[in-house]
Amino acid sequence: MGDSLAILTPEQEAAERHARAVARGIARLFARNDIWCLAEMPLRNGRRADLMGIDPKGQIVIVEIKVSRADLLGDGKWPDYLDYCDRFFWGVPPELDRAPLETEGFLPSTCGVIVADGYDAEILRPAPLQPLVAARRKVEVERLARTALRRQLALLDPHVGRWGGA
Repeated sequence: MGDSLAILTPEQEAAERHARAVARGIARLFARNDIWCLAEMPLRNGRRADLMGIDPKGQIVIVEIKVSRADLLGDGKWPDYLDYCDRFFWGVPPELDRAPLETEGFLPSTCGVIVADGYDAEILRPAPLQPLVAARRKVEVERLARTALRRQLALLDPHVGRWGGA
């Protein structure tokens, strides 16, 4: 999921729509399981998580969404997300070849896999718990909460949105 201010080709626009549909399906799955998430959450290392949320135990979950094989194979930045979550998932559409996610380069023992469309999702491989240090989790949960509150207030009053970050 990318920058909404960029000028996109028709192919890029189609990929963005597809990624948003996958994100919606995952968000619905998460909501049923009391995991609440935000899309496009900026991280302190300059990266942006496609979905970042908090589960009922206060653990942080990040989902990196890939809708094409080229995007999946060309993404070398995803390990940078592991320092900001207790669980990491790949989110992919049903038609995407998931074979690369089983190779050691994609750390299958560390990363879960969720298959989703615009309506629902299913966890094919649970993400193992890789606990963050408590102090790091506290900082990230607070950042996530503040970002969510700022976004909600900006929806209610667009002028307020100019005063904050993400």
